[in-house]
Amino acid sequence: MVETSARLLRLLSLLEVKPEWPGADLAARLDVTPRTLRRDVAKLRSLGYPVHAAPGVAGGYRLGAGAALPPLLLDDDEAVAVALSLRTAAAHVVSGIGEASMRALTKLEQVLPARLRERAKSIGTATVPLTGSGPAVDADTLTTIARGCRHHERVEFSYRRHDGGTGPRTVEPHRLVQAGYRWYLVARDLSHDEWRTFRVDRIDWVRLTGVRFVPREPPDAAAFVARAVTTAPYRYQVRVLIHAPTEVVADRVPPTVAVLEPADDGCILSSGADSLDMLAFRIASMDLDFTVLEPPELIERTAALAARWTRAASGGPRHTGGERQPPTSGRQLASNERQPPTST
Repeated sequence: MVETSARLLRLLSLLEVKPEWPGADLAARLDVTPRTLRRDVAKLRSLGYPVHAAPGVAGGYRLGAGAALPPLLLDDDEAVAVALSLRTAAAHVVSGIGEASMRALTKLEQVLPARLRERAKSIGTATVPLTGSGPAVDADTLTTIARGCRHHERVEFSYRRHDGGTGPRTVEPHRLVQAGYRWYLVARDLSHDEWRTFRVDRIDWVRLTGVRFVPREPPDAAAFVARAVTTAPYRYQVRVLIHAPTEVVADRVPPTVAVLEPADDGCILSSGADSLDMLAFRIASMDLDFTVLEPPELIERTAALAARWTRAASGGPRHTGGERQPPTSGRQLASNERQPPTST
């Protein structure tokens, strides 16, 4: 009996890691006859596992989705990963998911072996989530949109714009993107016939229309959202050549603040803001050499700030009235090299 149970667990594990198994290959892996394999498959079905079989010489077995959720077979790393994911989900900004996550986590920890329970609890106890103050996203809204993305089905919803106005939208959904504390939908807006991003927390209601569509050259969803949240909404869009490797810059700039692209002499940083000074200070605070490429207003403002900082560090004459200095010749600007401190 113990040998049979162990073989059933091994059979279940094989079915979970591969979409479909030829019967002969599966019997060989288990070192059993085809007849014994058929009996073991029947036992799994009696336990609630929907194992489908295709007849014939080329037939095989695959694990399908059933009406009820049967027990799952997880290895050590998978079990710990699920436990940590549930604990994270319980503190996330998706409304209605926290309580369900905690219930699932309690059930999982009850059946975890002692060694795995200790690993999961140690990491969970030592971790404190930093939750955002933004509005929560409705779990049903996410689920409905995700179904539209998966099945290429048009979606209708009411959307609150940034100015507070609302209006109906019909879109062809592509992907959901999580950026920091917010969720974004990348979709083709049929009223404008263009790709757009929509903040999911501004969607008041949503429904599937039942109308299928063929995707039309969808963009890279993550890159599309990154550009939309870091550059597009702002008065000034900036491109700066940072004279450092992309991985170095990425450690100092969150993906929700700027987009980075590799370049011959470092990387190109693209970002945006409504204030030139904010852009200048943000770039200078990275403590890396840089060259402002555009816009011209930032080139001029950076030159004026560089001249002011130089005067402050050297103790030279001051210019009153907030007068701006003319930009330096060409597009190359001095980097944020540190100046010697003033004497006190």
